[in-house]
Amino acid sequence: MLDRDLLAFAQKFHGHKCPAMPMGLRTGLAAMEALGVERASDGELMALVEIDEDHCATCWADGVQVATGCTLGKGNIRKLNYGKWGLTLVDKRTQRAVRVAPKAEAMLRNKQSRFMEMRKAGVPASQVPAEIVDPLVEAVANAPDEALLSVGEVRPYEWVDGPHTFESLICAECGEMVVERNARVKEGRLVCVPCSGYDR
Repeated sequence: MLDRDLLAFAQKFHGHKCPAMPMGLRTGLAAMEALGVERASDGELMALVEIDEDHCATCWADGVQVATGCTLGKGNIRKLNYGKWGLTLVDKRTQRAVRVAPKAEAMLRNKQSRFMEMRKAGVPASQVPAEIVDPLVEAVANAPDEALLSVGEVRPYEWVDGPHTFESLICAECGEMVVERNARVKEGRLVCVPCSGYDR
């Protein structure tokens, strides 16, 4: 069962009510429990999420971020682009990991709902009436873990962080700060990618 304050915070962070985000919360919390870890304050955990771009229920990843503290800004969440909803949570300190994924039947209940029919018809999630979305959110929030999630075995997982750079410079064209390794040379001057005319 989800803590109500955590659910309320996560919904505020996410921006709307939907069943996928609390499923991500449940996924992240179950992974942390399996590893015996607390929410990441820094980069001690790494979340490898299997979502891709532009498909249903990517809201799930916001729940994972809130639960685990693995965020885009801290650089400790990465998309694997499988088009799935699995999470491999890595504890870098102990070099162990666990994979947790929502059960297909739990996801299917949400997918076959009036909520999803409205979403497919182009209705923004924030505009779906409460009487349609709230029962789905409550079902995810209140179900036992075993009804929602497949929790794998904790296993060894070697993780080596890449180098973290603090080096940056000012683009000679637009005057904005750019990380040094991302600068490009244009007419003998160091510029950012957008000013360079290159794609990357």
